[in-house]
Amino acid sequence: MKVIAALFDPKEKKSVLRSLEVENQPLGDHDVRVEVKAISVNPVDYKIRNSINEGNPGPRVLGWDAAGVVTELGKKVTTLQLGEEVFYAGDLKRQGSNAESQIVDEFIVGKKPKNLNFKEAASLPLTTITAYEAIFEKLKLDPSLKKNILIVAGAGGVGSISIQILKQMTKATVIATSSREESISWVKSLGADYTVDPKKDYTEQIKNFGLSGVDEVLLFTDPKDQIENLSKVLNPFGNICSIVESGEPLNMNLLKSKSNGYLNEFMFTKSMFQTEDRIKQKHLLEEIGKLVETGKIIPTNRIDLGEMTEESLNKAHELLQSGKTIGKIVLGGMRK
Repeated sequence: MKVIAALFDPKEKKSVLRSLEVENQPLGDHDVRVEVKAISVNPVDYKIRNSINEGNPGPRVLGWDAAGVVTELGKKVTTLQLGEEVFYAGDLKRQGSNAESQIVDEFIVGKKPKNLNFKEAASLPLTTITAYEAIFEKLKLDPSLKKNILIVAGAGGVGSISIQILKQMTKATVIATSSREESISWVKSLGADYTVDPKKDYTEQIKNFGLSGVDEVLLFTDPKDQIENLSKVLNPFGNICSIVESGEPLNMNLLKSKSNGYLNEFMFTKSMFQTEDRIKQKHLLEEIGKLVETGKIIPTNRIDLGEMTEESLNKAHELLQSGKTIGKIVLGGMRK
């Protein structure tokens, strides 16, 4: 089987992407083998690639967002069938989707929305799971309440799907950070009620909308650049849910006087620790999939780099690390 893996090149003295041939691995009882038809890239890809070095040379197959076709079933698989079209994010402890095929636990694989092609579908899994868990499992947002929610990094992959989930599944008022004209236009097209500049004081900006503060925060960028600004605008008893590690220690005392909480969301926790409730990720993918099929939620692919090759994957990582992408970057499967 052909894969594209990250490995340490002693001549270049850095991590590089290389095409390799590897043996197919056997399936576990609840595994399925999926022929990868399309992928999208996420920050986790380049973060793990950057961890490849002389002491940790790889190879490591990256990629944790894919859509494809089920080609083989484990002995105890009951939720999927051969030939079924699926989408999923996968498991950080296992081989990624930058490959011709991938083995995945059936309980974290959803049936692909019927109205999407494979590239469109591949733009959704990781960000959808992250957003859904952050909103409903971490913040425990009551869909019936009219809460003011601030999304920091609203135009990114997770932000783009979070806006849609909040507007389609709750009564929340959504304020999204964005600073460029293109990103402001994008988040508004997805349903954001207001936009604010992430480099300016939030409290002053939202006063212009007739709001005194925000009830909850979805934080999708480095917390160290945001914690002080957020502590001022967050209402008493509100929470910040972060998906990004901080680049430096955070001053949690800023959250003390308002009894604010700080929560972490990591969508790989369920698969990495094989939690009994990991099937929730299958269910939520298929729940969102129904909203996609009715046109209430749209895929977030914005950049298509063609087939999956060393060159196109390198380009995808470069674009993602620029911090200026909107939505998701997608690629097709490998050439036969």
